[in-house]
Amino acid sequence: MRRICILGSTGSIGTQTLDIIRQHPDKFEAHTLTAGSNAELLIRQAREFNPDTIVIANEDKYDLVRDALSDLPIKVYSGAQALCEVVEAAPIDTVLTAMVGFAGLPPTVHALKAGKAVALANKETLVVAGEAIMRLAIENRCPILPVDSEHSAIFQSLNGEQHNRIEKILLTASGGPFRNCTVQELQGVTAEQALRHPNWTMGAKITIDSATMMNKGFELIEAKWLFGLPAQAIEVVIHPESVIHSAVQFEDGAVIAQLGTPDMHLPIQYALSYPARLPLPGARLDLFSLGALHFEQPDTSRFPCLRLAYEAIARGGSAPCVLNAANEIANFRFREGGIGFMDIPRIIEETLARVPFVPAPTLDDYPAINREARLVAARLTGSLKK
Repeated sequence: MRRICILGSTGSIGTQTLDIIRQHPDKFEAHTLTAGSNAELLIRQAREFNPDTIVIANEDKYDLVRDALSDLPIKVYSGAQALCEVVEAAPIDTVLTAMVGFAGLPPTVHALKAGKAVALANKETLVVAGEAIMRLAIENRCPILPVDSEHSAIFQSLNGEQHNRIEKILLTASGGPFRNCTVQELQGVTAEQALRHPNWTMGAKITIDSATMMNKGFELIEAKWLFGLPAQAIEVVIHPESVIHSAVQFEDGAVIAQLGTPDMHLPIQYALSYPARLPLPGARLDLFSLGALHFEQPDTSRFPCLRLAYEAIARGGSAPCVLNAANEIANFRFREGGIGFMDIPRIIEETLARVPFVPAPTLDDYPAINREARLVAARLTGSLKK
């Protein structure tokens, strides 16, 4: 029995993780559940899974949650500091980090310092502080198990290949809903259109990141740290069917890939059950009905966020942290209708140019860098008209 703490249990990854726990109650236990503001769903989850502990990050909703669960022996906490403290609980075996954005970094640091295995769905943790996080994991002998479908595919493709040299990683991308749009057409894209992903069902923020291809930029930075490769050895491949989730090419030219239907349950379950594979209901890949697979090179003139990610990881230091912070602000402002779709990369690029560069930040430096970048990006979004 593995006791799981889910950071972000009410989001897309969190609810699918609870599906896995529901299907395998003899293997997994939901020990701790946390949410940002969705108190109503957190309450329903707590009543179904009866966890030891829950946290609602929004302190204004603490009384609501506490009172709704007063008849159950569940410990209820609130606030960002509580998120960091609950991951350290002795019974927890694995912390699944499904929070969105920079907010996922501090509790992940605390989980690693407490010696917990981390099932990583919060890619921003490695985007912002990849070197420091991987060093913490090594020092504390904590496995970091990837939950993103692409990184899980790479992880699975590397099974049994630990001593063989990787030539490059083929990181696949669906291309999003605007794969065939011109720059002119992209200028008029609305948030409603960008939130309609052709293959995956995800939260709003990551869906917009997929549409701009910033999500793929984050994933290449994440892959660099997870698999110890330079960014130039990670090749992004547009694959609209989303059947090949990613692949590894070795020095003899062999390419090993992981294929499957576009369903996040598999990578989530594999991260929780590794090295075992457990039964998983759901659709199976049918190559006969699929018929054909297609591959394209990404166009960074139409999707400059991917170029900005390559440039940020090449520069290193504080640049990826600034990249992430500016994107969080620009993504949000686009979703609320304040800026246009193609303003997102412009704001990110300008923020990178304006925020002072820190060549070797420590974990203690990142909160201040994040705050400064968010302030700069917020000022820039205010000066732009949609």
